[in-house]
Amino acid sequence: MTQREALDWIGKLFEEPPGRLSPDMRRGDIAAWDSLGVLTLMASLDEEFGIVLADEQLQEINNVDDILDILRKGGRLE
Repeated sequence: MTQREALDWIGKLFEEPPGRLSPDMRRGDIAAWDSLGVLTLMASLDEEFGIVLADEQLQEINNVDDILDILRKGGRLE
């Protein structure tokens, strides 16, 4: 998947319009990135990509680029 596709995927998870997210956006800039959003992210990473994160890893995700890094490390992002 390309970075643009990944950003669109993350945007859908957090109910953001296509093209709005950028890698430098922080968690506080995204309204739906709350405790329920974290659970949605965790479940989607597992279901769609087979990427399982520990609680400590979830706590370290503070911006969109952190999610992109997870996808890179999981071999899902070009």
